[in-house]
Amino acid sequence: MLRIFQQIALWEAISTVILFFVAMPLKYFADVPEAVRIAGSIHGFLVVIFVILLVACWQTYNWKFSKVLTYFVLSLIPIVSFWVEKDVKKEIASIKRSNIR
Repeated sequence: MLRIFQQIALWEAISTVILFFVAMPLKYFADVPEAVRIAGSIHGFLVVIFVILLVACWQTYNWKFSKVLTYFVLSLIPIVSFWVEKDVKKEIASIKRSNIR
């Protein structure tokens, strides 16, 4: 489940960047409102999946509430949200190392 969460975190971060730095400028500077509708729909879907998986991982891996809250808040900030994916990737590597021993 962590690997799926990591991938969704990555795609959610990418969709945030696309929404803010591609779709919104297209809407306001090039008069292409469809860009925000499409990118916003995709981003919204990924956010919902992100939150569902975040709660599932919280329960499955007994994460502290502060970690869950941090991940959620960071997922809302463009660019910084990539840190969530990177941190989960480290956790996956840590689990793999502990399983090898």
